[in-house]
Amino acid sequence: MKAKKITAALLTAALSAGLFSACSSGEAAADAAKTNTKENPTVNTYTPNYDNVKPLGRAYLNDDDTLWLAFSGSGAEFTFNGKKAVVTIAGDDNAEKANNEDNQARIAIYVNGERVIDDMVDKAEETYTVFESDTAADCDVKIVKLSETAMSTCAIKSIEVDSETGIKPAPAKTHSIEFIGDSITCGYGVDDEDRDHHFSTKTEDVTKAYAYKTAEALDADYSMVSISGYGIISGYSGDGKKVPVQTIPQYYTKVGFSYGTYGGKAPAAANWDFSRYQPEAVVINLGTNDDSYTLTDEEKQMEYCNAYVDLIKKVRENNPDAKIFCTLGIMGDRLFDYVQLAAYNYTQETGDDNIATMKFDVQLAEDGWAADWHPTDATHTKASEKLAAEIKEVMGW
Repeated sequence: MKAKKITAALLTAALSAGLFSACSSGEAAADAAKTNTKENPTVNTYTPNYDNVKPLGRAYLNDDDTLWLAFSGSGAEFTFNGKKAVVTIAGDDNAEKANNEDNQARIAIYVNGERVIDDMVDKAEETYTVFESDTAADCDVKIVKLSETAMSTCAIKSIEVDSETGIKPAPAKTHSIEFIGDSITCGYGVDDEDRDHHFSTKTEDVTKAYAYKTAEALDADYSMVSISGYGIISGYSGDGKKVPVQTIPQYYTKVGFSYGTYGGKAPAAANWDFSRYQPEAVVINLGTNDDSYTLTDEEKQMEYCNAYVDLIKKVRENNPDAKIFCTLGIMGDRLFDYVQLAAYNYTQETGDDNIATMKFDVQLAEDGWAADWHPTDATHTKASEKLAAEIKEVMGW
């Protein structure tokens, strides 16, 4: 699949046709990161920070004053009233590598809910005019990294708007959730519904995965910690041998993990500040890759169970008030009994019963298969509906 760019001219035409409705602005943004164009005093360029945009996921304010995006779904959202918006994205050291098209970061930019940019980050820097109009309009601009952290990262370098009032962070949503998972949470292959095709960041789209869909259904802000092929005690094993280097718990407290670097820095070298985002609920969906190692070996399955307890403890340490949902099943549910046992053992050991379990329905042939037998958009939709209903009931939302 070739990701496409939608030009500002098309967006302007759509606006003129009344396809986009106006949206409300948030609180006033700080002016510290603003530079002014003398020829037009209403045109200002902003370096994104936590005061002038709403960070999405584990968007990280880097040393070079860019907003670094590693994990799937990370990004930023802001509002403004004006005539034009321009966003500059910086690529990591993988962006311009030869023969690396399947590993570049994929991004989307939305204006008032419409995806106006869908592109692969294949340059050190790329500037997008995302909105342009002869008359001022209220706009909500959302930048989302569609692909996962492992293969590549990118950063929001600057935001320029023609606006008398500048940019403001988009308002917080009603609720907040964190998702911890693997390729299923990343939206692996969802844009390539051919089970015989293989991995490419071109066909990853986290917004079509169950986690993002669940957050949208519940009007919840989200954060995602997910890497394809990773598990709790082992990554995906094609031969039954343990792959301990591919485990999520070692990166849970980090900004991400990547084979590439941005500005000479790896996301695993940056610690995440949990005070920035304290979700009401945390959803763990890990075990699909572990199962390729544990198979039917009860000793290995108990190893998974015990390590799962340790992961719950780590999640609780960093999210003291969150309800923790332990889930499994979309691509197989053989380890679900051990998920339930882990939740039970954790409560017995700690006395903490602010925890729940839920088994997803296993994907069906009638809903098709995406790349490497991963869930299709239809399967993700069914999974999100079940999870959203469970969270609503348990949380009383």
